[in-house]
Amino acid sequence: MKYNAILVVSFGGPESRDDVIPFLENVLRGRSVPRERMLTVAEHYYHFGGRSPINQQTRELIASLEAKLAQNGPKLPVYWGNRNWHPLLPDALRKMKQDGVRRALAFVTSAYSSYSGCRQYREDIARAQSEIGSDAPEIHKLRAFFNHPGFIEPTVERVQEALQAVPAESRRNIQVIYTAHSIPLSMANTCDYVRQLEDVRQLVSIRLGVSNDALVYQSRSGAPGQPWLEPDILDYLRKVKAGNLASAVVLAPIGFISDHMEVLYDLDVEARQLCDSLALPMVRAKTVGVHPKFVAMIRELIEERVTPGAERRALGSLGPRADLCVEDCCPAPPRPQGRPGAR
Repeated sequence: MKYNAILVVSFGGPESRDDVIPFLENVLRGRSVPRERMLTVAEHYYHFGGRSPINQQTRELIASLEAKLAQNGPKLPVYWGNRNWHPLLPDALRKMKQDGVRRALAFVTSAYSSYSGCRQYREDIARAQSEIGSDAPEIHKLRAFFNHPGFIEPTVERVQEALQAVPAESRRNIQVIYTAHSIPLSMANTCDYVRQLEDVRQLVSIRLGVSNDALVYQSRSGAPGQPWLEPDILDYLRKVKAGNLASAVVLAPIGFISDHMEVLYDLDVEARQLCDSLALPMVRAKTVGVHPKFVAMIRELIEERVTPGAERRALGSLGPRADLCVEDCCPAPPRPQGRPGAR
């Protein structure tokens, strides 16, 4: 198909203290999450002056992608729309319509398949199209990229850098702890999220020659009685210390592509404070961010859709994800869901 533009779709985040509560109210609209929980998450943002880094990181990613497309093609304009904060998706689609864009490819800043990481973004796009009207741009989402070499190879490099940063006296038995956002079991049971994370864990550890590793979850929220994916990162770190499972730990946030609020607060603040109290040396690996291989991967995903017969690269056991989801793929979990998503 012929495409006129690229749309980068992200979660969005507040950029000032005044933005924090309206942003969280957007995130939580229609969900049964106690206001006390929302105010607790708000404190995470206030710890950093009320500004989430995610929007600036998205700007940097877009600038890198624009430079890559200008250099190597296809020469397509890049637009940006967020789920929960400005620039919002309806505004992005409205601008695209004004500019004469009829059909665009969407890159969503989520590597994995789940309701919140894939299907919900498709619903967000469809809702924005409905708001614009019958002549809204047609949007086709690029495939999930968790096992693409352009995601795995930069992740390996980031974790390797972190391993090298562990103090020499603590290197005798380093454990790499891979982290991802926890989701309700009702959501996890209807998608491949955990299988995909396990595949990435294995792909990265094999390339690093690491055998002492674990996959854990962070940023859990929702009703206390609702089961979510475990183990929680903080509980697991206590287990590592109590069981003498490692001389040091490297936390590798493979569930995220940028160092946004959940990485900065949940790992760099909470996990760091716990590790310090446990006298457990800890280094946190960077996310892929604007690594050149990752930016090149986005261009490659675009080329797949505009070039007939283009190679669809993937590593591991699960193969390349389909471009189009089946009708019942990754359904929404039953309410109440309660996921504030503190980015």
